[in-house]
Amino acid sequence: MKKIIYCFATGLLSFYANAQVGIGTSKPKSMLDVNGKPTLRKELRVGGTSTDVGSAGLNGQVLVSQGEGRAPVWKSLNVSFMEEGQYKLINSYLSSDQIGIKDLSNGVAGDNVNKNSVGDDITDTSKGKWVKIAGLANSFEIKNGKNRLTYQFQTGVEMKAPRATTSQNVRFVCGVFRNGKLVAVRPDRIATNNNTEKGGLMDYIFTLSYTELNVPVGVQNLEIACRKISTSNAQSQFTIGRDVEDSNGASNAFTLESTMKIDVIEYVTYKSN
Repeated sequence: MKKIIYCFATGLLSFYANAQVGIGTSKPKSMLDVNGKPTLRKELRVGGTSTDVGSAGLNGQVLVSQGEGRAPVWKSLNVSFMEEGQYKLINSYLSSDQIGIKDLSNGVAGDNVNKNSVGDDITDTSKGKWVKIAGLANSFEIKNGKNRLTYQFQTGVEMKAPRATTSQNVRFVCGVFRNGKLVAVRPDRIATNNNTEKGGLMDYIFTLSYTELNVPVGVQNLEIACRKISTSNAQSQFTIGRDVEDSNGASNAFTLESTMKIDVIEYVTYKSN
């Protein structure tokens, strides 16, 4: 039978004859059983032996369990601790599309709308005839009203003039729509040169980057859409996110594909217990 010796000071301290020690309990369940809130005035050392005091770790390291029967070890984190008042990346959403837009090609004139404003409705044709890139649509939920949404849209744009020896151009614009309303927009222009070796073909990479602040809490539906503003020749072939019909293998849907990345960054707050 185990013998118990009680020693009373400011609290309850018990010793089992087999060297189990209980603080705040008369029935310790392990070598040291503490029932209460401990206070450490100096470092915590682990992994000690009869000849080694053990390791106190390095500044910023955390204690990681190695499983039952093994001493925990100090480890360095690959990510920093987040403090209240900082912003933290909550989620990233990435989508891609190789179907693109071909409905703005030869035979389609520009809508001649030269200006857009934040809040324009995607269905309002007086603000432009927008065509969506369906594969880039995304839906997600915002849970903290203090946030930042970063949009990064990239796509290939290609055109081909009716005649290789005559330069032509197309003015166009692409935008980000959240719940059907314009939140980011960038106009651009693509032009061919009169170099017969290229056969009137021209392509390049279009990029739109924007950060929106304090998006309301709730479900958000994101879409990408583009439109043709004007063209010097309505018979010029023009595509976004894919190759024109007569690219003759000079490009393809893979090299001109569209990608959209959305980063949801929220303000860090902690609740008191």
